[in-house]
Amino acid sequence: MPELPEVENARQVVEKALHRVVTDVDDRDEFECRPHLPGDIAGALKGGQLVAAHRRGKAMWCDTVDADGNAGPALGIHLGMGGRIIVTAPDGDSTSRYGGGDPHVGERETDKPEWTRFSLTFEDGGQLRLFDKRRLGRVRLDPDVHALGPDAAEIGREEFRARIQASTAPIKARLLDQSVVAGIGNLLADEVLWRASISPSRRSKTLDDDTVDELRVVLRRAIRSAIAKGGVHTGEIIPFRKAEATCPRCGAPMARGTVGGRTTWWCSNEQA
Repeated sequence: MPELPEVENARQVVEKALHRVVTDVDDRDEFECRPHLPGDIAGALKGGQLVAAHRRGKAMWCDTVDADGNAGPALGIHLGMGGRIIVTAPDGDSTSRYGGGDPHVGERETDKPEWTRFSLTFEDGGQLRLFDKRRLGRVRLDPDVHALGPDAAEIGREEFRARIQASTAPIKARLLDQSVVAGIGNLLADEVLWRASISPSRRSKTLDDDTVDELRVVLRRAIRSAIAKGGVHTGEIIPFRKAEATCPRCGAPMARGTVGGRTTWWCSNEQA
């Protein structure tokens, strides 16, 4: 599942589609566009424009206006497990192509039209396309993001302390709870806890203020690095999440278990 860095990269790509008049919408995929019927999203967006691209955690949505400049419905785009946003430049500059989302999706794959599940065509001839080979993404109008906690890249120190320390759940489970802090997935959680030398099974309530503060600093640093490098797969510990691997920092064997219902890897020495 794409995590905050992949979705932020996709959001930055969507910004290439802002302030371009929508002349056509392909919303025929009833599974990807549920609960809308074919034509529902098209009717809401044709003639208008996307004017801002937002993200909270793993959720992404765009503000829209209609042809008269009046506020329209928000357009929510969820990448699913392998979705990728493709935005093409106007006609006459067709060599410009921007992609964001799953970094493992190659350019040759995204040229297969049968795996484009939703698209906007602009007056200038360019497009925004949701490429989704596995068909697990989602496009919908006015998505509800109110249940999400504050964004992991933006949460302040005091709020982070309060939300983390308010539970006896294992710290990894707490980090994965999107209603607590939005945007952290399985790989990013393992990366951050390894960088901070914290056991993923340690009870959240036992972390003192200094430890939580350091965890937040490490989290923000890991997010910035992953955004810059193209995704959470670029993390320092990610290549060592496998059998017979050793910690790249101290050389101790990597340990594997289940925490918060997710497969988890940690250093058997530094995160004991």
